[in-house]
Order: sequence, then C-alpha cells, then structure tokens
Amino acid sequence: MSSKVTEITEELVQPILAEMNLELVDVEFEKEGKNWFLRVFVDKEGGVDIEECGQVSEKLSEQLDEQDPVTVPYFLEVSSPGAERPLKKPQDFIDHLNSSIYVKLYEPIEGDKEHEGVLKAFENNVVTIEITIKTRKKEIEIPYEKIAKARLAVTFN
Repeated sequence: MSSKVTEITEELVQPILAEMNLELVDVEFEKEGKNWFLRVFVDKEGGVDIEECGQVSEKLSEQLDEQDPVTVPYFLEVSSPGAERPLKKPQDFIDHLNSSIYVKLYEPIEGDKEHEGVLKAFENNVVTIEITIKTRKKEIEIPYEKIAKARLAVTFN
C-alpha cells in the first residue's frame, strides 16, 4: 500500500510543483505509532517558505480527496527537506558537488558501510567522496547502486 500511495502522490503533486517552480525532493507514507503520515518534501533554489508549503498542501489535498488513494486516516505534511536534505536521484548528487554528504551503503567499501565527507564528483554512476581520517584526506569511489541512503550533512568547523 505504501509504495502505491507515494507513487500516486508523486503523480498528483508534480503538476502543482511545476506550476509553482518547485522541485519534488521526496514523498514518504509512514506509520508512526497509531497514526499514518503522508509527507511531501519540496524545495527550490534558496529554499521554500511556509506559504509555499501551505499552497502545495491545499492544492494536493484537493487532488488526494478526488483520487482517494489512501484507505486509512492520515495526516498530510508538506515541508522543506531541511538542512540534511536526502539525495535521491543522480541529479541530486550533481547539484550538490563540493557539499558535505553522508552515505549509508548496502555493503562495506573500505571496511565501512557509512561514510561522511565532501562530494567531489558524480561520473559514470560513481560517487566520489573526499573523507578525512585524522589529518589525512582520502577519496573513496562508491558505485551509485550500492548506496542505500544519502543526504547532505551539516558540518561545524
């Protein structure tokens, strides 16, 4: 049920976002405790504001009421992905070159399933991250298909 709801929600929200010059970052449909949440994360260059999220929520809510893809009571949340925005598509990696990122892998590379560093390249479906071990910098190449999750990482210098 969850993947069908997210698919339909993506289809319904795309025209709304295109009209508002916003980008769809992610859609989640998850149960937390006894409640279901349909979360839609949107963004644009410079970030989105609460008014834009409210407009998307209003328009999407109307579409969801018409289509009725969700068979259980749920809460609809439309928001910015925040500072630790997920990187879902290849284009996300290209758009965030030289940013700090965190990746979690399906299997270890260089002895670890988790790496945090600066995104240096995304070419031929390979993500290159520069990590710092003590005072030494090292580049790690990670095939895109081995990434379970990736997001921007907030760092404090």
